[in-house]
Formats: sequence, structure tokens, C-alpha cells
Amino acid sequence: MTATTRRERRGTIAGLILLLLAWEAAGQGGWVAGGALPAPSQIALRAWLDRGDYPAHILGTLRTATAGFVVGSLLAFVLGVAYTRWPRLQRAMSGVDVTIFAMPAIAIVPILIIALPGDAPRVVLSALSVYYPAMVAVVLGLRQADPRLLDLVRVHGGGAVAALRWVRLRGGLPTLLSGLRVAAPAAVLGSLLAEFGSGSSAGLGTYLIGSLGRADPARLWGIGLAATALSALAYLAVGLVAARFAGDTVPASTPVGTAAGQAAGEVRGWVARSMPLLAFLLPFALWEAGTWALRLTDVSEIVFRDPAGVLAHLIWDEGAARNRGDIAAALAQTLPFALAGVALGLAVAFALAIVSLLWPPLGATLLPLSLVTQSMPLVALTPLVVLIFGRDTGGILAITVSVTFFPAFVTIAQGLALVPPGLRDLISAWGGGRGIWLRRVAIPWATPYLCAALRLAAPRALLGVMIAEWLATGTGLGNLLNEARGRMDYGTIWSVAVVSVSVAVALHTAAASLERRVLRRFAFAS
Repeated sequence: MTATTRRERRGTIAGLILLLLAWEAAGQGGWVAGGALPAPSQIALRAWLDRGDYPAHILGTLRTATAGFVVGSLLAFVLGVAYTRWPRLQRAMSGVDVTIFAMPAIAIVPILIIALPGDAPRVVLSALSVYYPAMVAVVLGLRQADPRLLDLVRVHGGGAVAALRWVRLRGGLPTLLSGLRVAAPAAVLGSLLAEFGSGSSAGLGTYLIGSLGRADPARLWGIGLAATALSALAYLAVGLVAARFAGDTVPASTPVGTAAGQAAGEVRGWVARSMPLLAFLLPFALWEAGTWALRLTDVSEIVFRDPAGVLAHLIWDEGAARNRGDIAAALAQTLPFALAGVALGLAVAFALAIVSLLWPPLGATLLPLSLVTQSMPLVALTPLVVLIFGRDTGGILAITVSVTFFPAFVTIAQGLALVPPGLRDLISAWGGGRGIWLRRVAIPWATPYLCAALRLAAPRALLGVMIAEWLATGTGLGNLLNEARGRMDYGTIWSVAVVSVSVAVALHTAAASLERRVLRRFAFAS
């Protein structure tokens, strides 16, 4: 360990201690929102008094999150291998994959709870939360194989299976495990979200909802921090596996966009022209197939809707005009906040990434706070956010930023960390300071990662706004969905889910289009 590393570590520890002391003083003095932020000692005491409640609820969440992680990871691996072998399949499934990634979880939880029995909604939502980041890591890792080694396998008579076994899996293991490390906390959060309103008897989400009426912030924060610890342990556990079997590094030799470019390059002619249409239609085909499968179960036909049923609810049923008006009015309230949340979340992520790059101890000190805002169920944070920022614009944007900025921050920080040290030495040799190095080298170098951060943040902003509307403001799509659940208006539930997923996919598509243009403009993509 170098002297610089030891100095940075001591600075980080000192910063964390100061942060905890400041938190303790603010909690004991009731300085923040009239005591809505309890002191760490108060949270610990409440957790000790409630210690008999935690084991069953932690095990309930851990059980379904683990099942969802296994199911989502296996699905990601199987489809990732298939996408690597047949790039056209990936193009055809892109609409389904983007839909899974972009859909706001709050929009589909009511449908899963209605359609599936027992713990199945929690496992399914957990698996869906895991699938996309794990699949992307599998595809990227398998496509990073050295082409010379692939040629060597072919020369010796090996086929696709031999290449996968001896070259692709071995070379792509670090990237694959890195993706699973990111996906592990998502499994916990997916299970928690599905527990809200599921009626399950055990789970941290269930415990949190049941504790809301007690007006005990220390208990809410204790439950939220337990969920955060569970997410962190999942992240660290997969990280230890990655360090043990593949090292704790990810190959960085493949430029951003190369794998996608390789896949796209194998599709030509009329097949390429038909792929966007197929990608658009396939999610609807799978939706229709799912409704046929539900007809074989005990779920009433009043509950589920196929694509034609949603169209009828919005276009030709009696009251369709009123239904359209309700959704349009709600969307008009939600969409501006989602767009503002994208911009603000990216700004916060960018600022924190710059701080972490220039002052590593300060960045490491702020990272645990960032993890809390990312991992803690927002039901626990909402009372504090509302008391500080209010129930209107400030509260919505605060909750949206808390949902949006962390994945963007990780992505931007990764891009800045990959800037070759020699370039910084070159700027210093010519008398340039940190400001010039940032403007002329680091930020341009990290442009692909900034674009990727936008693509990650865009659909999550809609999720953040809907959560704020559901928990705090009583407006927009989130509130309309909550009201429809209360009166068991299944047509509106399905319609809001479809509209919100469509908007999230549109935001993701717009961000991806902008990313391609920027990368093409600055010659980052092949």
C-alpha cells in the first residue's frame, strides 16, 4: 500500500467519523425537520428493542431476493449466450429487453400481485430487476473474446460450444461477475418493492409498511438501514466471488459501443430493416401470450387485460374519453418532473464523480450517503424528504434525484477513472492545472460514459417521479395508479402501467439515440 493510498484511507475514515458525529448531533438536537432525522444512537436503540422482529422479516426478503437473483441470473446467462451466438436474436429481442429495463416497478407491482400467488410477485420482480444488468454484462463479456484465440479453436476443429467453454467464458468472467455484483442489490430492492401492498407476512418491506402509522422515525430508519445493509452485503458477497475467481477488475480494452457495433454489423439488408418492427411487435406478442396463459389459471378475466382490452378501455369502451382524459392529465403532471429529474440527477452525479476524482477521501466519505439514498426504501426517506423539501416541486425532484443519480454516478466515475495517468502527467508538464486537465482531457475522455449515464437515468427518472406522487404529492400517474388500486379499477391499472412503460421506453430510446449521435459526432463509436 502506497503512502498516498494510506493517506487517502485515513482521510476517508476521518470523514466518515465526522459525518457520523454530525448526524448524531443533528439527530439529538432535532435540527433537521423537527426530529424526522433520528440520531444513529436512537436508531440503534430502537433496533435493539425491536430485535425480535428483524430475523423473520430479513429472512423473508432474503429468501425471495435470492430466488429472484438466481432466476434472473440464469435467464440472463442463457439469453446472453444465445445473443452472442445469434446477434439477430438480440436485435429482435431488443424491444423486450428495453421494456424490462425501463418499466417502472411501481406500475407493474399491482398487476403481479393480482395475477400471481404467494411469494411469486416478489420473486418475479426481483428476477426482472436482475435480468437486464446481468444480461448486458454477459453479452459484453462473451464478446470481448480475443479473436485470435477463437481462430485457434476453429483451426483445431472446435465449434461454437468449444469457443464458449475455452475462450469466451474464461475471458469474459470478470465482466460477467462485475455485472452480477451490480445486479445483486437490485434483487433485494425488487423484492422490497413487491412487498409493498403484497400482503406478505414476512419481509422488510412489509415490516416498513406496517410501521408507518407508529410515527416512530427511528424504527423506519432502522428498517431502511437494515434493507440497505442487506443490499450492501449482496454487493460485497458477489464482489468476493469475483475477486476469488476472476480478480476484482474488469477488462477495459474494449471501447464503449464496440460490442453493440459488432452485433449490428452482422445484420444486413432486409433483415436489418425488419428488425425494428419485429422488436416493436414482440413485447405485445409476449403480452398476448401471457394473457392466454393467465386464462388457464384461477385469475378472473375481470382482473387481467390483453392489448385489445387496454385499447378498448382507452378508445371505444363507455367512458373511454374520461379514461383518456384522466391519464392525459396525470401524464401532463408527471412528464415535466421526469425530464427535470433527468437533468438534475445527471448534474448531481457528474458533480459527485468530479469530487471523487479530485478529492478521493471526500468522495469516499460521501459514497455511503449515496448508497443509503440508493438502497433504502423510499417509504422510509419520504417523511424526511417531505418535511425538508415539501410536497410539491422540491419534494418530487429530491426523491427523483435519489432514484436517478447513483447509477449515473457509478457510470461517470468509471469513465473518469479510466483516463490514462500519462495524460494527466502530460498536462502537468506543460503547466496545466486540474481545471485544464478536466476540460481538455478527463471530461472528453469520459463522454461515452456520460452518454451511457443519460441512458440509465432517463427511465429511472419516471420511476422516481411516480414514487414521489404515490407516497407524497397525490398527483400524476403515481397517484392515479394508487387510486385505481384502491377502487379495484383494473382497466385503469393496466392502462397506467402500459402508458408509463411506453413513456419510460420512449425516454430510454431518445437517450440512446442522442448517445449514438454524440458518439458518432466525436468518433467514439466504431
